[in-house]
Amino acid sequence: MENSEQKPSFFKRISGAIIGAPKHLRDPQLFHKISLIPILAWIGLGADGLSSSAYGPEEAFRALGEHTYLAVFLGLATALTVFIISYAYSRIIEHFPHGGGGYIVATHMLGEKAGVVSGSALLVDYILTITVSIAACVDAVFSYLPQGFHQYKVPVACFLALLLIILNIRGVKESITVMAPIFIVFVVTHLLMLVYGVFTHTDKCGPLLCDVQTGFSHDLSTIGIFGILLLFVRAYSLGGGTYTGIEAVSNGLQIMREPRVKTGKRTMVYMATSLAFTAGILFLCYSLVGVKPVEGKTLNAVLADGLFASWPMGSWIAFVTIFSEGALLLVAAQTGFVDGPRVMANMAVDSWLPHRFASLSVRLTMRNGIVLMGAAAIALLIYTHGSVSALVVMYSINVFVTFSLSQLGMSKFFVNRRGEDPLWMRHLMVHLVGLILCVTILIITTVEKFMEGGWLTLLITSVVIGLCYLIKGHYTRVREGFAELDNSLLDVPIQDHGEPPAVDHNAPTAIQLVSGYSGFGVHTLFSILTTFPKTYKNIVFVSVAVIDSGTFKGAEEIDALEASIKSGLEKYVALARKLGFAADCRMELATDVVESIVDVCKEIAEEYPRSTVFTGQLTFRLEKFYHRFLHNETAFAIQRRLQWDGLTTVIMPIRVRI
Repeated sequence: MENSEQKPSFFKRISGAIIGAPKHLRDPQLFHKISLIPILAWIGLGADGLSSSAYGPEEAFRALGEHTYLAVFLGLATALTVFIISYAYSRIIEHFPHGGGGYIVATHMLGEKAGVVSGSALLVDYILTITVSIAACVDAVFSYLPQGFHQYKVPVACFLALLLIILNIRGVKESITVMAPIFIVFVVTHLLMLVYGVFTHTDKCGPLLCDVQTGFSHDLSTIGIFGILLLFVRAYSLGGGTYTGIEAVSNGLQIMREPRVKTGKRTMVYMATSLAFTAGILFLCYSLVGVKPVEGKTLNAVLADGLFASWPMGSWIAFVTIFSEGALLLVAAQTGFVDGPRVMANMAVDSWLPHRFASLSVRLTMRNGIVLMGAAAIALLIYTHGSVSALVVMYSINVFVTFSLSQLGMSKFFVNRRGEDPLWMRHLMVHLVGLILCVTILIITTVEKFMEGGWLTLLITSVVIGLCYLIKGHYTRVREGFAELDNSLLDVPIQDHGEPPAVDHNAPTAIQLVSGYSGFGVHTLFSILTTFPKTYKNIVFVSVAVIDSGTFKGAEEIDALEASIKSGLEKYVALARKLGFAADCRMELATDVVESIVDVCKEIAEEYPRSTVFTGQLTFRLEKFYHRFLHNETAFAIQRRLQWDGLTTVIMPIRVRI
């Protein structure tokens, strides 16, 4: 077994340097080390919401046209909406503390059909979060460079996406720590700009009030109260990008420091307060300063230039302020990598997506989901040439599909609890108001921007939903096939062969890899005994307790998983002894099944020199091209590794009729 002492390959050493060393699952401080306190969660998950103030208020303000007197009311409505949606999501955090946000709420309260719609919309939304944020970041940075450099925008955007993929595979907490200084610079510079803008223009409050009265009177006589209302609602809805990212905390609850509910709700307060303040005061500053659109500049850039023009080095302060917006948009892309793979993992656990997306890497991140979302974002960046305008409409629509389903689900939740919760009516009213606001924004945005990207996001989301149903249908048929095996094999009467013999370490030994006590494992055992009759004297059962997103929620879940696996192994051992064999079992806790099983089998082979490894492999009557993607084919990967190490490994075919 000299191979076991070999140094890691060059590739593994490079991978370890970039991605980091594996986390130890039995480390008692593990969940403390990789979880986030409220301030770090605010940075990692709140950046998406706060960065939307770079474009959301501007879209709403521009939609007012010449009726800018409504901006003050728009600021109040925006701040109020932020608090309403945030309050609603705080209730989701309280009543669905294991994370998952809108997908979990829709699934549990409205059924799996609503759940898959919400989950699919969230998936597309988080891919677009990454894409839009990176594209907007690059636009902000390149606006200060000569035109000749603009041809490199897409390559730079793709490089940034790749950099974020690597950071997130290293682990969420580490990537957020790297980005914290960017977030802090944004907060400090914008707080300075907004506070300075208001306090140095207090003398404009009187004239502003007169402008509001004059503008309202003029519009009342020309377009009427209904026209004013329509104008206001349209501008309010087209500024819906301001609210994107609010749901991130409830979706990413699994990475919060215990007590998670308290941490999550405090993070939501930080996010709501900072976003409501920034967006609301921006509208006020636009009005007080009298900001007008300038070609090639954002309204925030115009505002910063106007406010800091008289300062020493004012142009540099304005530059840092706006540059920090671009940098924060890069941090906002982090939210897609934090929450997107977790939504994928929740859907994979429910069999809407391939099960491999529920697995964790040795760094305890959902590597498959991170890589897929990063690759999809890069593809979108290339396809759209990094055009923010082509992406932002798709982004907003998907967000409000999920928002609407979440509010509807929570409304039903509190109606069902009306006999238990004395405050159910208060909570219900908040969610109903939130539902009305979200549906209004969704409908108006879709209708207004249907030909500007609305149709495309509906098409993409529909395709994702269709694929989810196809995947779910396949797994359902496979599960029915497994149920037939369970029914036919788990209750088969076994003749007791009396007292089993003692373990003989020098006798031929079968090492059987199992995953829970099931008809699949029993079928594999019987196949070994009938294919190799009177060959093996010992049977050692090996199982790996796989830590995936469904179990990686806390120490109690991992303990429960270990207990379940041990119970299954004891049943296999009892069955083998009943059949007259000496039997033993081994168990490991891991996120990488192949790596762990190879190590355990090599250890057993040292103890039992005459051993053969057996594992079962699902076999279909007609092999389809997608089977390898939906089923991880772990057996073949294990066989290749063990045979290279000199251990004979046999794969027993297990037929499932579907």
